[in-house]
Amino acid sequence: MANVVVFDRLGGPEVLRLTEVPLAEPGEGEARVRIDAIGLNRAEALFRAGGYYYQPTLPASRLGSEAAGVVEAVGPGVQGFVPGDPVSVLSVGMGMSEHGVYADRAIVKADTLLARPEWMDAPIGAATWLSYLTAYGALLEVGRLQPGDHVLITAASSSVGTAALQVAGQIGAVPIAVTRSAAKTEHLLRAGAGHVIATDGDDLAERVREITHGKGARIVFDSVGGPELTTLAQNVAEDGALIVYGWLDPRPAPLPMNWPLNVHGYGVHLVTRDADRMHRARAFITAGLRTGALAPVIDRTFDLNDIAEAHRYMEANGQTGKIVVTVQH
Repeated sequence: MANVVVFDRLGGPEVLRLTEVPLAEPGEGEARVRIDAIGLNRAEALFRAGGYYYQPTLPASRLGSEAAGVVEAVGPGVQGFVPGDPVSVLSVGMGMSEHGVYADRAIVKADTLLARPEWMDAPIGAATWLSYLTAYGALLEVGRLQPGDHVLITAASSSVGTAALQVAGQIGAVPIAVTRSAAKTEHLLRAGAGHVIATDGDDLAERVREITHGKGARIVFDSVGGPELTTLAQNVAEDGALIVYGWLDPRPAPLPMNWPLNVHGYGVHLVTRDADRMHRARAFITAGLRTGALAPVIDRTFDLNDIAEAHRYMEANGQTGKIVVTVQH
């Protein structure tokens, strides 16, 4: 039997429950993975509550898209992986209701597996790929960030935010972290920020002008949207880029006419669905992890039995970095 997290109705963390299901064998092009660690993402809270871009299949919808563990079995046609291989799982775009990885064992498509080096433990393997691929793809593949450029990163204490701070720093750019609370300043500086703007006390536009010597940020990387997007757009350097990868604030976001302004709506699929971009991304991220230039920030770990509490903690917005759930076998 496998232990799987499911939910039967939309709602808060309390709808999540752990249940037993028969242990399945992998089919064509599939693998069964013993899950040792799971990386939580904001999208999963939205999905659970019915606020994601697609709806869960109820009842008994599964959840989750990022994990790490060990291959237990492979189905026909699978090449490159054998039982015993340590792996990360990145099943974005696969449909969480059917392919969710909140479990102690999961059947996944083999093309969602990433070989996990022996020096990478399961919590790091579950905390790395979605965050760093999102940051890498937006800043380097889309934004063409260069050494010396200023990049303004909102929701900087999120797992993607901390990854973006480090990706920018790795190439010699100047990461400017934006957070709502000055209490997170030291955490963000330790995570890689060159500067921190705390909107509970700082005037964002004034601080950006001061840090960039009046030029504005070459890239603004935002996951919040809403009315504040107007202010962010006004702080993009001439011919710079506003890259939006999330929309946590559902209110309208009128953009100013401060042209030339490049606006991009970004999703990690831009990288994961393109073999060449994925090859470059994996090389960049793996090299950074090996040298220590990139180091996933894990804020807190929970046990799989405490998955509802882990979601409550995530939605309280108090963390800096990634929340990881570990699985005891």
